[in-house]
Amino acid sequence: MKYKISKEFFPFSHFKPPIINGKLLCRVGALMPPSRSLFRDPALSVTKRHIQSYDGKEIELLILSPKEEKTEMPCLVYYHGGGFIFSASFHHYDIARIYAKGAQCKLIFVQYRLAPKHPHPTPSEDCYAALRWVFENAEALGVDAQRIAVGGDSAGGALAAAVCHMARDRGTPLPCFQLLVYPVTDRRMQTESNRIFTDTPMWSSKYSKKMWRAYTPDDNAADLAYASPMEARSFTGLPPAYVETADIDCLRDEGLAYADALCAAGVEVARYSTVGTIHGFDIVKKSTVTKAAIEKRIAFMRERFMAESLHSQNGEKI
Repeated sequence: MKYKISKEFFPFSHFKPPIINGKLLCRVGALMPPSRSLFRDPALSVTKRHIQSYDGKEIELLILSPKEEKTEMPCLVYYHGGGFIFSASFHHYDIARIYAKGAQCKLIFVQYRLAPKHPHPTPSEDCYAALRWVFENAEALGVDAQRIAVGGDSAGGALAAAVCHMARDRGTPLPCFQLLVYPVTDRRMQTESNRIFTDTPMWSSKYSKKMWRAYTPDDNAADLAYASPMEARSFTGLPPAYVETADIDCLRDEGLAYADALCAAGVEVARYSTVGTIHGFDIVKKSTVTKAAIEKRIAFMRERFMAESLHSQNGEKI
């Protein structure tokens, strides 16, 4: 089927990821180490840390800090996309650099473990462990504990949403906001966009089916809402959210549905719907649509970080 995709996104408007079987996925993931350019950005310093996750195993964090950093900086804990099965790509490292510099915040890039080798609950538990570690070590990191947020794209958006539910349910500190970019939210795949976008470039509902089989192979597993946030029993008490969707994307409607669910529960939501776009469109950084979308995301982050700072100074809680 032909779609009205902006010409700005060529050649990615013809790309389909190599999702064939579990062995291939594990091999592909191992072939994508952090981009060298990440460590060469003159405006950032990048360090590595290893922390223990919920099962005692180690996961790696990359800490991006603006060179002109101040004490008690805001912080974004970032979870990359990739269908829960791919390692971070050069695009994710690039976007992390842009966020850290644009929002003038520290950014914690979480290298969570991947399906199919590590299915649910490992990825979300790794991401939650990273968030807890940042809260517990905020002073040593030079981070303002009142201004710690989470964000992610695609599967990373699902993980960002999940850790907000986990923090609320477990009574631990909540992020001050959640940045959800064309997020995965619902393993049931019953939306209209999932029904019609079966052969779209970059991602399609055909790939989503394989993704969910790899990530949630056990339909009776505990806490499936931490994998599929739309299945949560409640959306109350969650942090303010930015929810961005792509036009020609099988995940579009579940992202919109998640924004609706948050709003219905009284959560403040900023929505942004892009036009003529495909899943992962912002891989094309020169696109005018991408530039506008990134500006929206950074403006939201700066606004929320500033609002939290002002409320903290006034001795108030949002």
